[in-house]
Amino acid sequence: MHKVTILGVQIDSFTNEELKQKLEQYLFDQKPHLIVTPNPEFCIQATRDHEFRDILNSASLAIPDGVGLKFAGWYLGQPIARRVTGVSLVEELCRQARDKNLSVFFLGALNNIAHRTAVNMMEKYPGLHVVGAENEYDFLGRKRSDNALVARINRKKPAILFLAFGAPAQEKWLARNLQYFETVKIAVGVGGSFDYLSGQVRRAPVVMRSLGLEWLYRLMKQPWRIRRIYRAVIVFPMKVIISKFFQ
Repeated sequence: MHKVTILGVQIDSFTNEELKQKLEQYLFDQKPHLIVTPNPEFCIQATRDHEFRDILNSASLAIPDGVGLKFAGWYLGQPIARRVTGVSLVEELCRQARDKNLSVFFLGALNNIAHRTAVNMMEKYPGLHVVGAENEYDFLGRKRSDNALVARINRKKPAILFLAFGAPAQEKWLARNLQYFETVKIAVGVGGSFDYLSGQVRRAPVVMRSLGLEWLYRLMKQPWRIRRIYRAVIVFPMKVIISKFFQ
């Protein structure tokens, strides 16, 4: 494994086998590990939010999520071996948790999306032990404090925590609270992955995913995302091109 730097964000490059081995190592380590999933939007946000950039660069593992990062790595002469979507990362960790008899906790998103995600993962990986699937609000609709959420997680004793608060909130929340987890070995911010894993949002067809056109499918299905897609598809490449002249 090696690091690739794009707009100041250090991203890991690895093979499938290297990733699986690294995740397995973390699951039996003595300390919790923060995993982040940078994409082009993360990199743009990190250029103006240095706290976010520092969190990304201090994480145990930075998973390249977004075909734009692969193109950027190639253009900068720092090729990235492969990209891994947040959905694929969740599925791989659930598979490992099932095989190693470890428990997982799904936290975040709206309504009952975390619960539906958990149900779908248990159906896909029979025997998966889910100890929590909820959002950060109490039954009165009030947002729970960091201490209250950490206490709930510690009572359930998961080995893996999936957090879907959206970036950069989820990364900052994990960075603040990672040291207080008693049993968590891997904590990862997964953004909108619950939406796909729960069935709330359909993924792009395989052909479009293989061609790196997921952004176009999302734009067709969710035109309100146009500002985010503009940043990822137009602004990000421009910044990468410019950055090459200052290397």
